Amino acid sequence: VANEGGKHWTVNEVRALICVWSDKTIQQQLEGTVRNKRIFEQVAARLQKFGIDRDWKQCRTKYKNLKHEYKSVKSAQDSGISSKSMKFFNELDAILGHSTMEQASKSDNDESERPPEWTEAKSEKDSIG
Repeated sequence: VANEGGKHWTVNEVRALICVWSDKTIQQQLEGTVRNKRIFEQVAARLQKFGIDRDWKQCRTKYKNLKHEYKSVKSAQDSGISSKSMKFFNELDAILGHSTMEQASKSDNDESERPPEWTEAKSEKDSIG
């Protein structure tokens, strides 16, 4: 899938992204937030150290696409359709496979899939502190 920059991600770039993403600190930050621009700015900065020039939006888009593809392959496998696969499945399974469905839906950054009362309750709780 081409990203906003119009430049396809190379295998090495995706591997580097997954490597940064596999950092426990990054995973915890991503699980705990919906507004994640700062986290992806950190990811992009780390990729720069590998000589990979991607901005935070490109990183976030690629992350979301990989995560979505992983989830669809995983659910196909869970329902007995083992023919469906993807290139970095094992690497992503090491990161995402440990989470239960409850955790996976909780850490999913797309609020549009949640009932509105969840979103409102969460924002009230966040503003109390």
